[in-house]
Amino acid sequence: MAQQCTAAFDAIARALGGFTCQHAPAVIHLRNPSNLSNWTLPVLELMMVTGAVLALIHAIRRLRRDSDPTNLAIWFATVVYLFIIEIPLYFPNVFGIQDQLGVVFAHNVFTVEFLFDRLPLYVVALYPAVVSLALEIVRSLGVFRDRGIVVGAICVGFVHHCFYEVFDQLGPQLRWWAWNGANPINHPMLASVPMTSVFIFATLGPIVVTALVLRLVGTGGSRLVWRTVLAGALVPIGIAVLSIPTSLFGGGHPHTGVQAVIFSVELAVIAAIAVPILVRQWRQGSVSPNAFVGFFGTTYLVVLAALWIASHGGRRHWSKKSGGAYIHTACCAESSEPGSSFYATAQSSLRSRCKIVSMSSRKKLSQQLSTAWTPAIRGSTGF
Repeated sequence: MAQQCTAAFDAIARALGGFTCQHAPAVIHLRNPSNLSNWTLPVLELMMVTGAVLALIHAIRRLRRDSDPTNLAIWFATVVYLFIIEIPLYFPNVFGIQDQLGVVFAHNVFTVEFLFDRLPLYVVALYPAVVSLALEIVRSLGVFRDRGIVVGAICVGFVHHCFYEVFDQLGPQLRWWAWNGANPINHPMLASVPMTSVFIFATLGPIVVTALVLRLVGTGGSRLVWRTVLAGALVPIGIAVLSIPTSLFGGGHPHTGVQAVIFSVELAVIAAIAVPILVRQWRQGSVSPNAFVGFFGTTYLVVLAALWIASHGGRRHWSKKSGGAYIHTACCAESSEPGSSFYATAQSSLRSRCKIVSMSSRKKLSQQLSTAWTPAIRGSTGF
């Protein structure tokens, strides 16, 4: 699949972690963790994989002890959802959606990589680990028991959002991935992150997968495997339907101001439903002890806080050195991509500057682009 390595993705990859998708192994690529682009990558990888394994162990124990398959179904349904939603994002040209989607982001390379260095193992672990954590927090508070599936799913989405946004805001700053700031689909942004990620991936996805699993799998029955797979496969459809309000103002010329307002209102509505219920359940004292939540929830927050504190100085150094060059390489690659009409509007002001320059003049060009494209640079570096 030679067409998998586009000039656009390759330019972002080289600026992000000094790697290339050219000749990348199709299935799996193993690296020495000591040779990654910075020391925070293997720490993140270990934490997420550990969380996913602990979530799986907890789910198996609940199935055996309580005959409740919900946690196990959530674990596998989120993995199904991951592969359906993520793979087209990695290979838009292969799926024929280059003009509609374009290159949205690129992951840095970690110890274990799949699919031409597009999919890190930790991302596969992230989905079941953090959704399971949010589910167990809400379940241990008795929300599903007292409030039902819909309200419980909304609370799961809110709790997941709170945990995920710590990771989501930190990731671009520590070069775990880079957003393509020249892509209109990544706007509007909230600090380091597109609001599509803040709402759709951090909040709406967990709501939909939780509601579908509880509705289709319930407390058991026959054909659990097929119902679990179906629940995961239906998540993108549910997300697409519930994202219609913002999608109406998207496209090649998005109304980012209107989208930002809609995203904010949607997040506020979810918070207005979830927060009073979670606080009320907490005050009632109906909290079930949960070792998985106590260990992984605490570990997750402590590790991410420690990574941010320890790497704060290094992040500032990198962003000042590399921000302009990143925007320059991404812009030039996109404008040279065949058929990339999707980016014509976003790049019209930059195209005259997208040319091969010597190393001596690239620094000057990067400074000019940093001034002209401050919002885009903020989106890719967190400033």
